[in-house]
Amino acid sequence: MLRDIRTVIEALSRNVDQNQAETNRRFDDVTDRIEKIRKLAFGESVLGRYAAGEVEERLDAIEQRLSDLETRG
Repeated sequence: MLRDIRTVIEALSRNVDQNQAETNRRFDDVTDRIEKIRKLAFGESVLGRYAAGEVEERLDAIEQRLSDLETRG
């Protein structure tokens, strides 16, 4: 009877180890996905700031040209 109990315990232990390994793989997958999303969001944010900076520079140049025209007139 003790041998049967040991066999069952060993089988349960293997099952727990397999479940833990699968859980770790899934956790790693979710972590990777979150990291990719974070990088994507940061990249888009940087790109957006860059584009907004260009627009701001162009608006400043237009305002300067208008100001120059006003002072001439």
